[in-house]
Amino acid sequence: MPKTGIGATIPPRAAAHADEASIMRAWEDFLAGVDHHPPVRNVVVNSWRRSLESGVNAHGSSAPLAVRDDGLHHLRIRNRDLLTAAAGTLAEAVDLFIGTGSIMLVTDPEGVVLTTVGDRATLEAGREIHLEPGGAWHESVAGTNGIGTALVTRQPVLVHATEHFCAGVKTWTCAAAPIRDPIDGSLVGLLDISGPRQTFQRHNLALAVVAARQVEWAMADQARQERVKLLEACVAKLPTWVEDGIIAVDRKGRVLHMSERARSLLEHGSGPARVVLDKESRVASLDPSCWPAEWTKPLTVDGETLGALLVVPAKPRRTARPSGPRHEGDARRGSFAAIVGSSPAVRTAIDRARRLAGRRAPVLIEGETGTGKELFARAIHGEGAATPSDPFVAFNCGAVSKELVASELFGYVRGAFTGAANEGRLGRFELANGGTLCLDEIGELPLDLQPYLLRVLEEGIVYRVGDSEPRHVDVRLIAMTNRNLRDEVAAGRFRQDLYYRISVTTVRIPPLRDRAGDTDLLVPHFNELLARRHDLAPKRFEPAVMDALRRHSWPGNVRELRNVVESLLLMSDEDTVMLADLPPDIVPAPAEPAIPHRLDQLERQAIEATIAAHTGNLTSAARELGISRTTLYRKMEQYGLERYQ
Repeated sequence: MPKTGIGATIPPRAAAHADEASIMRAWEDFLAGVDHHPPVRNVVVNSWRRSLESGVNAHGSSAPLAVRDDGLHHLRIRNRDLLTAAAGTLAEAVDLFIGTGSIMLVTDPEGVVLTTVGDRATLEAGREIHLEPGGAWHESVAGTNGIGTALVTRQPVLVHATEHFCAGVKTWTCAAAPIRDPIDGSLVGLLDISGPRQTFQRHNLALAVVAARQVEWAMADQARQERVKLLEACVAKLPTWVEDGIIAVDRKGRVLHMSERARSLLEHGSGPARVVLDKESRVASLDPSCWPAEWTKPLTVDGETLGALLVVPAKPRRTARPSGPRHEGDARRGSFAAIVGSSPAVRTAIDRARRLAGRRAPVLIEGETGTGKELFARAIHGEGAATPSDPFVAFNCGAVSKELVASELFGYVRGAFTGAANEGRLGRFELANGGTLCLDEIGELPLDLQPYLLRVLEEGIVYRVGDSEPRHVDVRLIAMTNRNLRDEVAAGRFRQDLYYRISVTTVRIPPLRDRAGDTDLLVPHFNELLARRHDLAPKRFEPAVMDALRRHSWPGNVRELRNVVESLLLMSDEDTVMLADLPPDIVPAPAEPAIPHRLDQLERQAIEATIAAHTGNLTSAARELGISRTTLYRKMEQYGLERYQ
């Protein structure tokens, strides 16, 4: 049998260089139809044949670009488990590959590049042939190459220089190894080490194999941790369904646990779905669409849905009440479920923001101070992030001096200015690379810095202060403001072109006074949340207090309401919050006696009171009023007053 494995795919170092000319001639003969025992490794010539049959252009200069922008973002989300597992290995490669001319990359199961790290110059050169995120390197579209051929053969492969099928990539060398799911062995991606032909090393393939194994070990560790969390969540749910059967499945629908009760019920045809058991009484197939939603219980751990609990009911019974909404401050801030509110105004804002979560376009969030703009920004990032580890970096443009904004945003190098750190510093854009940069109070950004921000958004390149080296960044921008930027543009304080760039999509957060009914949700939420934080018992709010809170205009919005509730918790000694405990500006003013404002009303009341005081003596009354008795008679007739009896 032919030799297989790593040894079969690594040519001798001398042959990899000395035979390039002969391999090139063999490739030219192959394309000309001369295919008689070319002096090329079998793995290469077989790949050439497949490439030719697939219609790949042998004179092509690059691989196709399969996805970009939103498409790439969604692809990373679908492969977030792989990227999370590969993060540690890629981080090590950043330092390992400095100055080597090599790069390391990870692809999805179809050979589309998900992420790249390594030598900066090689990363730039890779863009010319689409060896970059979004590039498609499957053999059927890019011809013979390390990535594509490894995917077809399901084995580690090294393809060097002229061994490539397409002429435009024959100056490269690449070594790739498959990454397999540690549970079922399926192909989940591929790790590749590439570089210009002069970076060829015999151990590159072995290094790629070792790195791929590291990723698999990390995935196995993730799977073990996830399994433990799922089973713990499952155990916590068991008392709810004592008589029923339960099946715990992971995110991919694989069965992690089946209770004996579930197995017995399924064997006797119970359950709301058609379930097929194999010889070992394991679930072989399941049609989830037939399973009623009320008997499918998502298993959520730390805000992330890791699987589900499928219930096989022993007998019909009422379903449990759905749990209440998850609120802000409960460690699930990166989700729209964390936003408290059911008013039409806030639901409209949430629906609009949710539609934008999966898009990479910039978002401008507008709203008054204290409405919860950053909470919306975190939710947009959290529900649209490719992996849970994608950074969310927040920066307040109005919180630092004008002189420091540039260095905070773009970073600086050693000696860039007086007081600069010796080692320089990363800016917020570089810190947010691969994730989201949230710029609060964007209207405070100095006018002279706005062109630089616009250039970063347009080109994806930052220059640190004091440096001329371009640095590529992939950042999703979310800008926030409590100003009317249209007015700022009209006044010349904000660039029109930057405004149009950051407001591709907008979300308007309504003020609390426009969120009818939400105060009744927010008060008990903050009451419970802040009581736990301060290790206190929640307070009871008497009806008059709740009515006063509903009527208040809340110029500081949700933040002001939260602060008031926290103050009441800390300062009140009683279990019940009374009206007298409220701040003076919230307590409704006591009702005052009605004061007449018309002159004729005042005159009538004065005459009536004076006549009564003189017990009907009109002469005395007229004298006190300073009018004649005749005038008093006329006034009494005018106002319909009768003489005091």
